[in-house]
Parts: sequence; C-alpha cells; structure tokens
Amino acid sequence: MQRTQYDAVIVGAGPNGLAAAVTIAQQGRSAVIFEAADTIGGGTRTAELTLPGYKHDVCSAIHPLGLASPFFRALPLDRHGLRWIQPSAALAHPLHDGTAVLLWRDMQTTVEGMGRDGPAYQRLMAPFVGNWQALLNEILGPLRPPKRPFLMARFGLLAIRSARSLAKARFQGEHARALFAGLGGHSMMPLESPLTAAFGLMLGSLAHAVGWPMAAGGSQAIPAALADHLDSLGVEIVTGRRIESLEELPAAKAVLLNTAPNQLSEIAGDQLPSGYRRRLGRYRYGPGVFKMDWALDGPIPWAAAECLQAGTVHVGGTLEEITEAEATVGQGEHPEWPFIILAQQSLFDPSRAPEGKHTAWGYCHVPNGSSEDMTDRIEAQIERFAPGFRDRILERHTRTALEMEGYNANYVGGDINAGVQDIRQIFTRPLPRLSPYTTPARNLYLCSSATPPGGGVHGMCGYHAARVALKRSLK
Repeated sequence: MQRTQYDAVIVGAGPNGLAAAVTIAQQGRSAVIFEAADTIGGGTRTAELTLPGYKHDVCSAIHPLGLASPFFRALPLDRHGLRWIQPSAALAHPLHDGTAVLLWRDMQTTVEGMGRDGPAYQRLMAPFVGNWQALLNEILGPLRPPKRPFLMARFGLLAIRSARSLAKARFQGEHARALFAGLGGHSMMPLESPLTAAFGLMLGSLAHAVGWPMAAGGSQAIPAALADHLDSLGVEIVTGRRIESLEELPAAKAVLLNTAPNQLSEIAGDQLPSGYRRRLGRYRYGPGVFKMDWALDGPIPWAAAECLQAGTVHVGGTLEEITEAEATVGQGEHPEWPFIILAQQSLFDPSRAPEGKHTAWGYCHVPNGSSEDMTDRIEAQIERFAPGFRDRILERHTRTALEMEGYNANYVGGDINAGVQDIRQIFTRPLPRLSPYTTPARNLYLCSSATPPGGGVHGMCGYHAARVALKRSLK
C-alpha cells in the first residue's frame, strides 16, 4: 500500500527520474516515483510498433553514454538483467560513390580506413580516448572548476568550435569530413554553430573507449534493470498516474520533477514566483524529430556492404550536404535531403525480429512543432545509399515531431534533448542559478535533461539533482 509520507517524491520514470530515486534510496531515504504512462522508461521504451514479433525502440536506441555514464557504471545493472550488445562497428557513413567510412572500436582499424586522414584523426581523438573517464567526469555535470584543467583546456579549445570548421581544418578527404559531420549532427544544431564540434569529439571518443552498444532485447531493458534495482532498495513506482499539481503528491521533504521546464511551471503553479515562471516561458527548445521504424523482409541493401557491420548508420552524404540539411532545419524549414540517424539492431540482436526478418530505426531533424510527414524524403535519402530499400519494407511506423510530444510531454515540439544545447544554454539550463537543479520553491528540484549535462541516456541529470536534494533537504 502506498504511504502518505516519503523523504522524496519523484515525478517521471525516465532514466533521470530513476537515477534520482536510486541516488536518494542508496542513502537510506524513502522514495516514490509517479509516472504518467503505463510503462516506465521515458525515452527508453521498446514496443511492437509495426508487426507482431518486431520489437522497435520507441525513442533512444544506441547507448554509448548508457555504458560510459559514471552513474550507471557504479550500479550492478548486469545482475538485474541488463546486457549490452556491441555491433562489429560502432558507426558506418556511406557516400555516393558506393564506399563507406567506418568507426571501429579499435582506433588503428579506424585510422587505416581513413587513408591520408587517418593520422590526423588519431591525433585529434587519441588524447580524449585515453582519458575518457576523466573527461566524462568533467563534462557530465554542472559548470564547475575542472579537476583536470589541462585536459579540459585541450578539449575546450576544440569543442568550442563548429563541427564544420573543425572537420575542414583537420581533414582533407571527403570520408573523414563526412564522418565528423555526422557525429556533430547529433547536436541538433546547424553544423556552423559553435560547440557542435564537442558532440563529434565526445561521440567519436566513446566509440573507441566503450563502443556504441545496444541493450539486448531493446532499450526497455535499461529502465527494467533500474526498476529491479530500485525494488531491492525499497522504492515504490506508481505508473498510469499523471501529476498535474504538487497538491496531488504525498507529503515529502523533497520533490524532484523529471519534466520539461514548461511542465515544471504548470505543476508548481503559484508556488513559483511569477517572474521565474515568465523566464521559464522563454526557455529555448531545439528542433524536433520525425521518427520512423520499419519491419523489413531482409537486411538493408547498402551499396557499401560494409555498412552491415555497423549498429548505427549516418545517412546524409558529404559534409556539405549534412551542413545544408541541418542549416535548413535551423532556418525553420524542412530539408529535401535530410540527415538521418539510423540503427539496424536486428543484425546483432536476433530477438528484435522473427527469424530471417529485420528491423530498422531512424529519425531526421525537423523544425520544432512540425507536423510534416517526412516519410518519402527519409526513404528516398536511404534509397540513394541502399538501392532497393523500399522493396524490403513490410510495414512502417511514423511519428511527427508533434506526435513525439504527444507520446512524451518532455519532448516539447518533438525536441528529444529537452532544449537547445548551445553555449547560451548548455550549462545554464533551464535558467542561470548557482545550482541549476534548484528552484525558488523550497525543496522543489528539477532533475530532467533540461538541466546539465543535457540530453542522453546517462542518468547524470537525475544523479546531480538528487545529490543537491540530499544536501539541502534530506540532511
């Protein structure tokens, strides 16, 4: 039976809400989580979206930060059923001439595949691959004095640049430039924007340090393992319960909301000063995504067959083409030839589809709040690099950016990062405060990816918010 009083109440059972609950429960405090959906997971859910027997990751699919996260690494999630699968290669990036450049776990193999740009790639990435744990400890949190100032200075001087400028400065050939452009495209910002290089450096380094794994059986395995761990810590999880006001919650010493800033304002209401709520209303959300899932009667027929060795494929062509596509989105328009982030999990996890069949997962960026159907443009773009792709499709499932928000209220306008992660907002999200996880309301905290370090399945937003709550409200 649900209690009437807890040390902490958490709203939202995505990875950050679950991480906050773990952090608090580990200190012997009582906690309960309320989740509006019937299943936990937020951005880490799996469902049969197309045909029976085809398991699709509804949102996130490939998890370098899930494996590398300092918080997740400290938990015994393997004992709670979580198993990681490493594709043969982390990433493939096909080009129009029928070739592809691959990002392998092994640095030397990657370097050899880049030809004349191989040595430059190694010089760029090796310092961060060799210090990846220290680097993540520095960047996966709020702004603070660095413990490794020389490492952070080296990273910062490169990370502050745009992905386009760094790719053009460091590489001469089309393959290496395209590879880095695709990595930078994960920023959901135009590739000419400062700080987009940071995404390329971090994701490229993680490919060599830990790989780009997927969860066996689907991304739902991640929250399932966290929930099993929480059960062992005595934490209650209540699903199918949408919280619209703080008055609906049981008494608690601390309340942590794993929500977008607009929901924080709505749920807290007059308990937040009107000026603070107005400032929350000016919080900037980024582009949305148009998401697709496919049931296929065979593997994707890539012109560059080596793409079948990678769990993730960046479909967008050259640096210039990806730059144009992302700039178009930044201007509030829909690209004719979008940049697509695609995953082909069933090549490495046979539990995802019936024997002999396959799944594919993909999305492109679109203007925030878009209701545009990008199906034809996405499939036409894939067909350029995989002739005959459409002939393999048995069924498809789509979600526009607005439908993504309808599925998960944290994805405002379809923004899966819960806010632009540019220089103005990456460390000050949702608003500039000494501690970004606190609010003017006493004992009310924000623990979502609208706080540092931002989007990604790493649990670090929830972890940091819970640590602040433990110091301020749960002494």
